[in-house]
Amino acid sequence: MWRSIRSIIAVLLALIFAAPGHAETGYDLWLRYAPLAPSQAQRYAPHFRYLVADTTRPTLAAAVQELDRGLGRMLGSPPAHAGAVQGNGGIVLATADSPLLSGLDLPLAPLGREGFLIRSVAMPGGRVILVAGNSDAGVLYGTFRLLRLLQLQQPIDALAVADAPKLQLRVLDHWDNLDRYVERGYAGQSLWDWQKLPGYTDPRYTDYARANASIGINATVLNNVNANADILTAPYLQKVKALAGVFRPYGIRVYLTARFSAPIEIGGLKTADPLDPAVRAWWKAKADEIYAVIPDFGGFLVKANSEGQPGPSDYKRSHADGANMLADALAPHGGVVMWRAFVYSEHNDADRHKQASEEFVPLDGKFRDNVLLQVKNGAIDFQPREPFHPLFGAMPKTPLMLEVQITKEYLGFATHLAYLGTMWEEVLESDTFRPRAGSTVAKVLETPVAPRALTGMAGVANIGTDINWSGSQFDQANWYAYGRLAWDPDARAVDIARDWARLTWSADSAIADPIVAMMMESREAVVNYMTPLGLGHLMATGHHYGPAPWVSDLARPEWNPAYYHRADANGIGFDRTPTGTNALGQYAPEVAKRWGDLKTVPDRLLLWFHHVPWDYRMRSGGTLWDRLVAQYDAGITTVEDMQRRWSTLDGKIDARRWAEVRDFLAIQRQEAQWWRDASIAYWQSVSHRPLPAGHLPPPHPLGYYQAIRTPHAPGNGK
Repeated sequence: MWRSIRSIIAVLLALIFAAPGHAETGYDLWLRYAPLAPSQAQRYAPHFRYLVADTTRPTLAAAVQELDRGLGRMLGSPPAHAGAVQGNGGIVLATADSPLLSGLDLPLAPLGREGFLIRSVAMPGGRVILVAGNSDAGVLYGTFRLLRLLQLQQPIDALAVADAPKLQLRVLDHWDNLDRYVERGYAGQSLWDWQKLPGYTDPRYTDYARANASIGINATVLNNVNANADILTAPYLQKVKALAGVFRPYGIRVYLTARFSAPIEIGGLKTADPLDPAVRAWWKAKADEIYAVIPDFGGFLVKANSEGQPGPSDYKRSHADGANMLADALAPHGGVVMWRAFVYSEHNDADRHKQASEEFVPLDGKFRDNVLLQVKNGAIDFQPREPFHPLFGAMPKTPLMLEVQITKEYLGFATHLAYLGTMWEEVLESDTFRPRAGSTVAKVLETPVAPRALTGMAGVANIGTDINWSGSQFDQANWYAYGRLAWDPDARAVDIARDWARLTWSADSAIADPIVAMMMESREAVVNYMTPLGLGHLMATGHHYGPAPWVSDLARPEWNPAYYHRADANGIGFDRTPTGTNALGQYAPEVAKRWGDLKTVPDRLLLWFHHVPWDYRMRSGGTLWDRLVAQYDAGITTVEDMQRRWSTLDGKIDARRWAEVRDFLAIQRQEAQWWRDASIAYWQSVSHRPLPAGHLPPPHPLGYYQAIRTPHAPGNGK
């Protein structure tokens, strides 16, 4: 009787959620748990009759709640809860020390603290699906993986899955201010409602933690790298404690950005000199205070001596001096310092590409063991395409963690479809040749510099209070891809895209395949219509919205787009070879040789490293000028292709999300044209060259594009 009722419920739910008109918002992200077709549900249901787990342990209780939610939606009803194995068809959640695993020879030890096994096993009392790990967090990760297998409609009759993260710290950095404005955020206000905390914790905080745990993210930095010292005061620490309490069952530890000058601003000291005994004592006392409130506090993220932020250089001290002071304060509690290597100064007239390496390479081996240097994927600033940062491989005695930007500050904000998995894969698979060939950025990240040394990766969040979390449906894919790559930097972007499309839109390949095709070509389209052939930082200044390659009058040279393209009547591009700034000299000789030679440098990095004539003959044929114009038009063509693909899905997915994507693609098409026309108008004004045959001229003179103002772009006035 009960089975027949459950089948009827499953059929009804499947019909409701499969209906094209169902008003989904995107709130459920990749955890939609859409009801399975009746035939598929009937195949899975016998494996999930009951569930055994110790729900007195908060993390295992969270895993049970997720199974109840997921299986309830997909199969029509959740499993029964049992205290012991009760025959075939159960799920058992257990850690290595559980009596439930007595007598089972399971290879858990090699999986570390957060790894897991999912196995079909025979236990006393019946054959079950076992999810096991060395910690409760490992079991939770395994639970999410099991649910993913069902969502993707994979076979589960003979499960034998073993997995573990390749990086220890998998961090989401929120550039959220205490007034709830999110710097470089395009999805509404900050999630953290400081006014209501600690008295009220929004249920959305739990859904945030669930989403992060489902992709293996285990740390979150709550506040902006341009920090406000107030976050370290007692009232705010009580608010942070409340958030930490919500996140803890999901294996997520809380970190804070520490303002280097906090001893002055909230401590009453006259200096923040890291070698001053009073300053060191203040930070030690502050760390003790924080851990008394939040015993599992993760540590500090620090932006110092960059873009006007205070730091140790203010006192003629090194970055190692500053980082080590904080590391010493945190060390007794097991805390970590993530010290950002994004530094450049108005007092340094060296090529901005070189400044971080010049400051940090001499400090290799001088940082405490609980310090990681957080290094951006490229040496400039999260551009649509950059070569990998020269620090990777250049500091063999210092743990480096990769920092990527999930929020699309330079890639069209929330409205342009740009799947960043391909960008990050490009960086991760880059060969540093340090210490030898095959030393990819991924391998540099994954290989501890010493036994038990820290490893990690950080992503600048794109999350806000918008109902779909990220400002657009497709921007969710970048949050998802970041988590998957932080867990396994060797994962393939196309596999991640395929999983996300099936989880988020439909497991039907007729729907998922066109979506994956759109995603895989999207980032290259953005590069083509914004910064083709190795150009970079051509965006309008301040908010970085729209093209402005003509800007050259700002106070600091490196704030000007003209600083980066160096276009004149003779040619275009930044000479970073030995005849120019020799930024190439910071890479391994094998890399420098390839990128420094016009015969071997990839076209995609040509103008990043070389200043070449407009009539330079490309290896593919034609002149640089002809190829540049063609790249702009190719970007527009790709966006039009994405629009056509999306139009074929009308009526096949829910109407609300389909219409939103349709409208955003229309915005992207319009703004790609703006980028193309404004850029070409400017390059023509400099090069004085006619357009190649078959390419239309911009419809307006250059002055028209220079006069465009965007007062509503996020970031204006901030």
